[in-house]
Amino acid sequence: MELISGLPEDVARDCLIRVPYEKFAAVASVCKGWNSEIYSPEFHRRRRTTKHAQKILVTVQSKIDSEKTRTGLLAKASANPVYGLSVFEPEAGLWSELPLGPELASGLPMFCQIAGVGYELVVLGGWDPDSWKASNSVFIYNFLSAKWRRGADMPGGPRTFFACASDQNQTVYVAGGHDEEKNALRSALAYDVANDVWVPLPDMSRERDECKAVFRRGALCVVGGYCTEMQGRFERSAEVFDVATRKWGQVEEEFLDAAACPRTCVDGGDGAEGEMYMCRGGDVVVLQGDTWRRVAKVPSEIRNVACVGVWEESMYVIGSSGFGEPHMGFVLDLKNGAWAKVVSPEEYTGNLQCSCMLEI
Repeated sequence: MELISGLPEDVARDCLIRVPYEKFAAVASVCKGWNSEIYSPEFHRRRRTTKHAQKILVTVQSKIDSEKTRTGLLAKASANPVYGLSVFEPEAGLWSELPLGPELASGLPMFCQIAGVGYELVVLGGWDPDSWKASNSVFIYNFLSAKWRRGADMPGGPRTFFACASDQNQTVYVAGGHDEEKNALRSALAYDVANDVWVPLPDMSRERDECKAVFRRGALCVVGGYCTEMQGRFERSAEVFDVATRKWGQVEEEFLDAAACPRTCVDGGDGAEGEMYMCRGGDVVVLQGDTWRRVAKVPSEIRNVACVGVWEESMYVIGSSGFGEPHMGFVLDLKNGAWAKVVSPEEYTGNLQCSCMLEI
């Protein structure tokens, strides 16, 4: 049976790889041939190699009540926020919202973490929005089917403020954070998304609460954080886990050139240089080799940076001028250092807690 009547198979496939990601489920439901094509690994490979794969930034963002915004009650509404998933398409400049499954009807867990693996988005942990208790739950959204499923819970009991990163293909890594008694953790885990299996990893050399994980150069880099006795006093150090040997390397004591919260650290892309970017002290800085250098000043309108995303030669920064204030976004051209403000609809200006980049 022909994929598209009257067209050669290669031409039909060239048509299908141009389908926008939000139409995958509708296209896959048309016929068995299209369903098989959309779900095939070759479809994903062809989208990437022909540069039809779409880069998207997914954020955990509080939902905005327009009436409260107009009446100046946004700060009060922020005391009991409901979080959802917002999607920004940087190339098109478009915002949209991902639907939440029945088990997430009350909103996403506060302080949950997210990571992208292939065509799936994984939501891990956080505080239950009804009970406010730390959760070890895992929820997975599939962009091909536009459906949610429940994953196996994180083992070892609830943990909060942990680091989370993905190799983009199969595995999500979790490290550090703290337990229900506010004890910082050294433990780390790997989650095989397709097989729904958790595997314990060797412990890190030290406890790391509120650390940040970045997958770069084929390894898991866990940056900063602090131990139980040093509440809120961030370290400059980092540890790198080699996924091939399943071993942690020596602690890099001066990985950051200044002690700071590492939440804005992000991978700089697929280049061999293994660059890492972050916003610190009003500057955008980049790690090249073993040296951090200043790239640009963060726009003056942003005092609190909430999230950062890097794709190709651009960086997207979202933040606000202060607590309870609307969030706004700017794009930095990494080649010439020029900033451009992004127009965000009012419903996408709520508080952001975390984000991840996907190519689908």
